[in-house]
Amino acid sequence: MKRQEFIRNLLSITAMASLSSFKKFTDSLPRQGKKMPVLFTSHGNPMDIPLKREEKAFWNSLFELGKTLQKGYDIKAALVVSAHWCTKHKTYVNISPQQKQIYDYYGFPKHYYDPVYQAKGAPELAKEVSKIVPSIAETGEWGLDHGAWPMLMHLFPEANIPVFQMSIDYYASPKYHFELGQELKSLREKGVLIIGSGALIHNLQVAIKKFRMGDTSLEGWEEEYDTWISKQLEQRNFQNLIEYESSHKLGKLAAPTPDHFVPVLYSLGMMDKKDELQFFYDHSPTVPAFGERSFIIS
Repeated sequence: MKRQEFIRNLLSITAMASLSSFKKFTDSLPRQGKKMPVLFTSHGNPMDIPLKREEKAFWNSLFELGKTLQKGYDIKAALVVSAHWCTKHKTYVNISPQQKQIYDYYGFPKHYYDPVYQAKGAPELAKEVSKIVPSIAETGEWGLDHGAWPMLMHLFPEANIPVFQMSIDYYASPKYHFELGQELKSLREKGVLIIGSGALIHNLQVAIKKFRMGDTSLEGWEEEYDTWISKQLEQRNFQNLIEYESSHKLGKLAAPTPDHFVPVLYSLGMMDKKDELQFFYDHSPTVPAFGERSFIIS
């Protein structure tokens, strides 16, 4: 099966009409290739955490994607660059063999804190990160925050893939994040699935203001920005994405803080010239100031 055909089939899994057709598709998948794919994915929002995958299309797309990835690749570990581990003037990688689950959201009803996701770490592969880039510091003081485990809970529900996180230097430039992704590209050839976890549109202040008023309607600008940024991704206009604050009039409104946007720069930095980028969740925003558009690079 050619790589382009594989990607096209991969992206059609959620539209398959029956379990039998899905089984026929997955049975034809190739085994481990030379390189791991790279993902950029939304991790949803805390309000969606209690929802089952049958109740949320995005969760279901992650579930189907996870099954397909495990069928087609021998994934040694997943490295998550999460919007919710931000550090100051330093990048860290978590080398702990045990990954504690971090419920880093507050004020929600009790059942929002009931889900349990117990994945192991991957110390040896995590240490490869600091070997490749010695300026990245090793630590065992983090775990899986809500930029990681709610998404992983659907992508790999059996928690059978070891996982570790790398932090985001909150004060570093977008160029720094993109170039760091480039430096770590060789991890793809060591069985590491890299996942940038954030949101291409994420203005928490605007969203909370509307939700408190009981208003879940869009602001009106989200679709325009989503359409523009989708085009930049498809055309590989990476410089526009690195300069996201100024390359579009809505850039600062869509991403007023860097935490949720810069994970996409890590994913794009991992991309080779021969790779293709395809959206595995290709939907316009449905809630104010927030987007779940997600893609795979392969």
